[in-house]
Amino acid sequence: MSPVDRRRALQTLGAAAALSSPLAALAQAKPLVVGLPIAKSGPAGVADHADYLNGAKLAAKQINAAGGVKGRPIELRDFDIDIMTPEGTQASFRKMVDAKVHAIASPFCIIPIPAMEAVANYKAPYFNGNTSVAGMEHRKKNDKKFAHIFHLDPPETFYGAGFPIFLEQLQASGAWKPVNNKVHIVTEQLAYTQTITKSAEENFKKRGKFEVAKVTQIQFPVQDWGPVLQDIKKTGAGVLMINHWVAAELAAFSKAFAAKPLPGALVYLQYGPSQPEYLGLAGPAAEGFIWGTVYGAYADKQGQAFRAAYQAEFVKPGGVMGMVYTGGGYDTIQLLAKAWQTADPDKFDDVNNTIRKMTYRGVNGFYRFDNPYQAPLHYPLETQKLEEGIAHLFFQVQGGQHRIISPDTLKEVAFKAAPWMK
Repeated sequence: MSPVDRRRALQTLGAAAALSSPLAALAQAKPLVVGLPIAKSGPAGVADHADYLNGAKLAAKQINAAGGVKGRPIELRDFDIDIMTPEGTQASFRKMVDAKVHAIASPFCIIPIPAMEAVANYKAPYFNGNTSVAGMEHRKKNDKKFAHIFHLDPPETFYGAGFPIFLEQLQASGAWKPVNNKVHIVTEQLAYTQTITKSAEENFKKRGKFEVAKVTQIQFPVQDWGPVLQDIKKTGAGVLMINHWVAAELAAFSKAFAAKPLPGALVYLQYGPSQPEYLGLAGPAAEGFIWGTVYGAYADKQGQAFRAAYQAEFVKPGGVMGMVYTGGGYDTIQLLAKAWQTADPDKFDDVNNTIRKMTYRGVNGFYRFDNPYQAPLHYPLETQKLEEGIAHLFFQVQGGQHRIISPDTLKEVAFKAAPWMK
């Protein structure tokens, strides 16, 4: 064989080997399509939805690099959604049905029930992070109709139930001595936040350690925090619960409060600081504020590995990583991949039955769906075992970073008095 013929033969063998490689075979296989309703614009939700999509992308990339699911690649298709209207919500979900996706993975819908109704007759598994007791109750009451709908996190009622316990534990630890036992709740007029406020009022009253002195209603968008700050100072409560979820507006509140604070008050911002833009917008004024989430990325060994991989993939140097839906998107794709390893992805009933029976420990906690809500359990109020539920996390901004201060089983650092508390 001449040198030219030998070179051509080697090239032919190399091409054949490349075509038979696992990655080449994966590229030729029928993909497993996951539809994601992702808000690309609008007054709220965009950052959370981007976090969720990125988390899902990271999981799909890792799974596909390892050979996919039984030789089939996971393909993500995102569909724009207007989460502020029922019509916009339903339109996005109907597009996913028309696309015949194998599963739907959603961070949250502000108006969850229209989304559920839009896919009532399309039985592909639908995971959501709606954090909505109304959605969960609707699913429970219509179990057969919505047997394919699974919730990624506990309902929002636990924000109200968990906050009084956090305060009591913090006080008992000796790390914080409240200036008084009064709580001032500032709450947005949205079903989600109103449900949390009602739960908080009920649980503070039931437990009896702290007393809700006043509830101040605000309307989104908040143009001026001045009147609210005047109300806060007039009431003089030792605990402030700012029950609002929009990061930019909570950043504006943080700057206004830090400039003219209520001395000694412990300030809790419900959820919103989890969104990446909060730290950037609030800047140094964010120091010392506390916030919580019933669904967030842990900082244990598994959580740290995920955070490092996510930051390397999506966060620019000096940037901020979201602490909630990043892990939610990642865990959702891992949950689906695990179910598809057992059940035929094209047989939706089999997949849904598999999901109901399985458990999974993700970066945001422990998932199980064998209950009427088809949702994981809240730790510590529904289960006392960390490895049986999703932990209610409390963070504090320390040194310009979000650090877990509760529960003790997952905390990164101890609580530190805010600048206005000293």
